[in-house]
Amino acid sequence: MVLGAPAGDLQTRRQIGYLPELFRFQSWLTAREVLVLHCRLMRMPRPGWAAAADEALHVVGLDGRGDDKVGTFSKGMQQRLGLGVALLGEPALVVLDEPTSALDPVGRHHVRVIIRELRDRGATVFLNTHLLEEAEHVCDRVTILSKGRSLATGTLAELKVRRPSARLRVTGLPGGWWRRLASFGRWTEQGDWLLVEEMAAGRVPELVAAIVALGGRVEAVIPEQQSLEESFLKLLGET
Repeated sequence: MVLGAPAGDLQTRRQIGYLPELFRFQSWLTAREVLVLHCRLMRMPRPGWAAAADEALHVVGLDGRGDDKVGTFSKGMQQRLGLGVALLGEPALVVLDEPTSALDPVGRHHVRVIIRELRDRGATVFLNTHLLEEAEHVCDRVTILSKGRSLATGTLAELKVRRPSARLRVTGLPGGWWRRLASFGRWTEQGDWLLVEEMAAGRVPELVAAIVALGGRVEAVIPEQQSLEESFLKLLGET
């Protein structure tokens, strides 16, 4: 079932936008012709084709390039055009497979903005990516897959749960300090910084007070957050 109807239902399929990872548009067509062709394929009423094509070109940042042939486009520009095709008809469900793989940092930011705007107007965006930072930027919920099997599903906060850690810059600690602070967690020295991991929630103020009591001076405290990539690697290690 998709959008409350059988997956093969034609009316439902017209509400789905799709950008595959590997796609090819005819090099002799212009960008506008590609968009109009897809308007025709989805049986959009003919009077709306030109406006839909112009809107798609504007949304994906191809203003002024609508009459240029696709064969003159870079890979990134073709990816933008593919995204424009996926957005025709204001779909309720948009499936994007690696939508930023060929884009520069500005292009990736632009795609993230588009995805957020789709979400804000009520569309569902199904994003497939191996760039986990992309998921962290835009996704409300994430499923981690390995070899076709779901390892975990949840919000970013749920998937990145671990006992808190903190990075501290401290001077003046006496010898053997780590034995007296061992109850706070697992300590690691990283140059001028100390990293304490597996610390119970809410103990940072208590830790700072304990360091000061030992004669140390706390110059900086930076809470550490587990990344989605760390969660992913940890889940893979458990399988």
